[in-house]
Amino acid sequence: MVGNWPKVIEDILKFAISMVILVIANQLMGHFPQRWDLTEEKRYSIQPATETLLKNLDETVYVDVYLEGQLPAGFLRLQKSIKETLEEFRIHAGNRLQYRFIDPTEATSSEARQQFYNRLIQSGIQASNVIDTKDGQKTEKVIFPGALISKGDQELGVLLLKGNSGAGPDQQLNQSIEGLEYELGSTIRALSTNDKKRIALIKGHGELDNPEIVDMTNSLLDRFEVRNVNLSQRQNLIGYDVALVVKPIQIFSEADKYKLDQFIMNGGKALFFLDALQVEMDSITGPGTYAFPYETNLDDLLFKYGLRINKDLIVDRVSQKYPIVTGTVGNQPNIQWVSWPFYPLVNYAGDHPIVKNLDAISGKFVSSIDTVKAPGVVKTPLLFSSQYSRIAESPVKVSLNDLRKDFDPNSFNQGPIPFAYLLEGSFNSLYTNRLLPPEVITDDFKAQGATSKIVVVADGDLLRNDIIPKTEQPLPMGFDLASGQDAFANRDFIMNAVSYLVDDEGIITARNKEIKIRPLDTIRIGEEKVKWQLINLILPLILLVVYGMLRQAWRKRKFASFK
Repeated sequence: MVGNWPKVIEDILKFAISMVILVIANQLMGHFPQRWDLTEEKRYSIQPATETLLKNLDETVYVDVYLEGQLPAGFLRLQKSIKETLEEFRIHAGNRLQYRFIDPTEATSSEARQQFYNRLIQSGIQASNVIDTKDGQKTEKVIFPGALISKGDQELGVLLLKGNSGAGPDQQLNQSIEGLEYELGSTIRALSTNDKKRIALIKGHGELDNPEIVDMTNSLLDRFEVRNVNLSQRQNLIGYDVALVVKPIQIFSEADKYKLDQFIMNGGKALFFLDALQVEMDSITGPGTYAFPYETNLDDLLFKYGLRINKDLIVDRVSQKYPIVTGTVGNQPNIQWVSWPFYPLVNYAGDHPIVKNLDAISGKFVSSIDTVKAPGVVKTPLLFSSQYSRIAESPVKVSLNDLRKDFDPNSFNQGPIPFAYLLEGSFNSLYTNRLLPPEVITDDFKAQGATSKIVVVADGDLLRNDIIPKTEQPLPMGFDLASGQDAFANRDFIMNAVSYLVDDEGIITARNKEIKIRPLDTIRIGEEKVKWQLINLILPLILLVVYGMLRQAWRKRKFASFK
């Protein structure tokens, strides 16, 4: 026994030295953390722009997530992903980001609970009614898949369950997880930015009235400064970042058009929501009416920048519902909601951060767009009609009576047809080698501009919110009258588009994140179930026996050498 003491002391010293090394390494890793994302799609990594935002926070940001309590499996997965994303945020922000998960059903009384629900809804966090089955019993739950983010005395709500509802529950959930970084990061940036970007809402050419775009304006005001600018009253666009043109129906004078042109030449961004044809909705009953072109004098400007809005309408079998009277029941009219091909249900988008994972969009009297040659300009299609669509050339007859007729499905074979484009690059001025408008007196004319971006949508009503006639109360933008729900993503589209145009830091690139769904092959599972059960049960035992036999042979060989 005495002869073994040096060996024991040596082992103790080795163990002590190993523990000291581990403690020192742990302390060093605490001060100099290193993290590796080994996933194929880098699901646990965040964009450099988001990292910079979080590291530069000057005040603590508080995030209250309302996904807690008894949740269905899908929402548990979303909850886990939100926790992972916020933990990643906290690593870069340190103590300047605090988060917690709250169960909104824990209110002490039904009245307090309802008041809390109303507060969340007013903050933009819409409730989801979920039917869950547990132990053979079906229960309906109200879930608020969103968060309230606050900084100082400011607070914004953000909905975290988004995505394309037409893609199925699993895909929609996966798309929501892909968008977590952008939704949370962009909201934090909106609270952290004191100098808001300025949006000029162009007026003076019969654009939509303020009550018709109140939902759009209020949505933008949460993150941007929005002002009306009447170009016809000699107001200018100096100091603005974005010019927003929403359904003009009157002619732009050359002086007004020159202001827009030079605004873009100086690096300003622009969004155009334009109707090519005029449809009088009061005249679509009976024999109907014809859609004729609007004359806004903007065609040559857009043509110079690289595209043309055609004088036509897209007719789409995948469309929204419109109420028509099909008869009477007693002395009451029988109203049915019938698909209206002139109101396309836009569920087909390009692969760009503005429209990625976007839900369906409500369109009304949409026209097609063609691109033309424009050196130095990159043209990216954003929105398309469905594959079951066609183009109706002007003049187009529009009549509700057509809804009562059978149509030929084979004639809807020209889609998908693009009707929204993003233009990026250095644009050439329309007024190069042309006489300037006589009202313009300037020495600062630019023939070629700095790099800029323009979004053009051939649907002037895409941003319009309906108004209840009796109460004059505006409905949400994209509200689905047929279902009575805020079902369409028109609001998300305009918010994403404006964010992309003004996002110099690149946070919106987080919308490019892609997380692949790797479902198990259920057919193969059924065929190979017994085989894999046997492998999992027997193979470990075989390996253990083989290891024991090899170890025994090694010990026998080692100690037999002492004889």
